[in-house]
Amino acid sequence: MNESLGPELFEQLFHTYYEKLHYYAYTILKDSEEASDIVQTAFVKLWEKMGEIDIHDNLGGYLYRSVHNLSLNLLRQDKNRRKYVTAQRRDLDAWTVNDTRDKLLVSEWGTRIKEAMDSLPTQCGIIFRKSREEGKKYAEIAGELGISVKTVEVQMGKALKLLRSKLTIRD
Repeated sequence: MNESLGPELFEQLFHTYYEKLHYYAYTILKDSEEASDIVQTAFVKLWEKMGEIDIHDNLGGYLYRSVHNLSLNLLRQDKNRRKYVTAQRRDLDAWTVNDTRDKLLVSEWGTRIKEAMDSLPTQCGIIFRKSREEGKKYAEIAGELGISVKTVEVQMGKALKLLRSKLTIRD
């Protein structure tokens, strides 16, 4: 007999595992808010699969594995974002604006960057600015805008792709 996970069992799992999973995520992420987001995401994924999961499966193991994978994915995304920001800062620091020609080039690029950012679709632009100018994490942005972290990720990818295409030097 294949008994599926029902709402009552789901609620019981939530109460049983939430704190333990939060602690586990926190040991990986070192950020309580991000740990909460990750645990909630793991439970959402479990809820979405409720009809597919047999109650005799190791649901605790499933939740721990889910939290583990989601946490590592978030760390990877943060590492890539930090690497990008560091590279951009290093590139800007390498530019020395010593003469009029250099100042003109910097001004022209500043204008191009501003125009490219202004041309982003509204939600893309808002999310990009919150991430890059305000230094907010994807989870923070998602919370502020009432959208999912995945939507923030997709919109950031879209923004970066559009900016790259607009700022590529063409002969």
